Amino acid sequence: MEVTCQVRPNRSAGDCFQLNQPHHCPAELTTFFQLPAQSTLLSTSPPSTLNPRMSSSSSDFMLLHRIIRFIAGTAANSFFTEVRVIGEENVPKEGPIIVTATHHNMMLDPAILSVAFPHNRILNYWSKATLFKHPAVAWILYSSGNIPVDRKSKDRQKLFGGTFKALSKGNAVALFPEGTSYTEPRIMQVKDGAAWAALEYSKWKKDHPELANQPGVKIVPAAIVYTNKSKYRSAVVLEFGKAISMEEYEEQFFSSEEGASRAAVKRLSRTIETELVEATINAPDWDTLYAARMARDLLWEGDKSINLDDFVVVSQTLVDLFSNADVVPNFRNIRRHLLAYYSLLQSSHLTNSVLSSLPLPQSLDPNTPATTPSRLYTLAILVRDSLAAIAALPFFFLPMLVHLPVYIMGRIGARLVEEEEETQAQNKITFGLLSSLLIYSSAFFFLWALFLYTPVGALLSAGLLYLFAGYHTRMIDGNYERAKRFVAAWRVLVGVWTPRRFDLSLTALSQFMTPKTPPPNPWVEKARRAASDAEDTLPPRSSSPTDLQLQREPPVKSRSARRPPSRRLVRHVLRARVEAVNALASLFDQLEQAGGQKVIRSSPHLARSFGGSVVPQKVAEGANEIGADSESYEGYRGVKEVVASLRQKGAKIPTLRHGRFEGDWAAALSSEGEESYTTTDEKEELVWVPPSDSN
Repeated sequence: MEVTCQVRPNRSAGDCFQLNQPHHCPAELTTFFQLPAQSTLLSTSPPSTLNPRMSSSSSDFMLLHRIIRFIAGTAANSFFTEVRVIGEENVPKEGPIIVTATHHNMMLDPAILSVAFPHNRILNYWSKATLFKHPAVAWILYSSGNIPVDRKSKDRQKLFGGTFKALSKGNAVALFPEGTSYTEPRIMQVKDGAAWAALEYSKWKKDHPELANQPGVKIVPAAIVYTNKSKYRSAVVLEFGKAISMEEYEEQFFSSEEGASRAAVKRLSRTIETELVEATINAPDWDTLYAARMARDLLWEGDKSINLDDFVVVSQTLVDLFSNADVVPNFRNIRRHLLAYYSLLQSSHLTNSVLSSLPLPQSLDPNTPATTPSRLYTLAILVRDSLAAIAALPFFFLPMLVHLPVYIMGRIGARLVEEEEETQAQNKITFGLLSSLLIYSSAFFFLWALFLYTPVGALLSAGLLYLFAGYHTRMIDGNYERAKRFVAAWRVLVGVWTPRRFDLSLTALSQFMTPKTPPPNPWVEKARRAASDAEDTLPPRSSSPTDLQLQREPPVKSRSARRPPSRRLVRHVLRARVEAVNALASLFDQLEQAGGQKVIRSSPHLARSFGGSVVPQKVAEGANEIGADSESYEGYRGVKEVVASLRQKGAKIPTLRHGRFEGDWAAALSSEGEESYTTTDEKEELVWVPPSDSN
């Protein structure tokens, strides 16, 4: 895993893209992988009396935390290709800070945050105070970077005592203000625990003159965005926002006026939420998010073709675009084709990036059936990739064979939580890590035995295993994509060679043309009023998990329907890809033909960044649960500017005005001339310009 840093010195605080309830991961599990607790209480004890069992010699160095961080870094390195750190200059090198991070991938979030945190600062995480009762356990927890929080206590000193001591020593405290890890199309809730802790510390510090010369606490927003949080060898964007000072909120918080303290906390929580929303990808519903993802994959076909610095901006731009149901007349048909292709890719276990890497023919007229890739042509592709795989096999066979149990256990771990996307990567890494420990420990003693159990032999064995692990990672990076392309070519070959009568009928296929959405998280409390309002303008979908009302009890899990063999879906996938590209081309052609004054609704921070306009919007009383005020903002961007911005960031936009789709292949209909999914009305909306007229 490569950790890179990107500095954005020209961003303002508003334009900089930054990266309670019971939790799925109990506090008893592991050391620093803990969650924040929400409270409104205050500690009044001086630094010398806080946490008397905490030994400075053991806790300050935090040996166990460093060991855990090393293990977490090794595990993350084996799963992700890169962690791109942006905004490192926004993190103070010293002084007390509270890091508020997004939390959408269970234990991987604190792992990534700790491993890639700037300036190598140690992070302290909140843990249940009851775990610190035994001195030995308390030493382990303190040394691993934990501080106690008594969530049930009404004693202010007990509640924030550990937090105050850590901050008074200039340390960094990290927590997750969303309160739980979840999978939703947007940030659903930001609780007040971080704001209370920061402002209560400011008040506590004011009451202790001996701390007058120490700097005040600052809150550093951190957004952890995964390109695909459950996918092996994906990437991570970790972006830090500008540090939030308490000076703007202290006067109101210290006021004796009734409700002033709570209002200050709500204002600070709203600021934290705004920073996190601006740094992440937020859609009003799942269909909009999936359509934007599919459009992004078609515009940037390679897995690594999009610059990670632009990943969040590009993704949010597309989400905003597909949130405007009135942007073009045939918007619903366009979105339906993108969702159908997205769903079929999920069902067939294929990806657009892999299919786009296969040198299949260009499509012709999108309304005229054309032959799919010939059987011999597809066989030639398979033979070519097979020879390439065989040529590299001698170099990759041994590490692949040794690590095969790791991959198998990882897949088993993911299947155990198939309905919880936020837990899949955690299980993959945990199961894989345990398997790796068994494999490498056995290999170590085997090699050490060959060296006659000598001290030098132990060092040589450890060194050889370290080099072997690095070699395996390098070979994975070089061969993983080739292996996926090989499997895809095989599936395409089998699908093309299979007689058409074995394909799924359109009736049977319909159940696989709607993307599967994750079930709602029962611990997400915030009302989804804004999402409900947005969905009123979008095509309805039955049993959508984005409804306003949440079930009080988790839904009963039912056994999912058995997916058909991929060979029965291949021709449907190829056809759906043609129609998705045609639909996307139709969208952008209509956008470019629109007048220069046409605008779309946009995220306010993107509108400010790209020269758009921002208009205040009044929020109904009670709709805004986070902020103390009742005003929000709505942004607008010109469609010409949006298209130009996407092109500038590397989008290969298809167009119907050329004889082919730029940089794109599209296998059209089956050789038997089966009818397209496109209806007569949709066909009339597409304007085909023959190649001879394209100039």
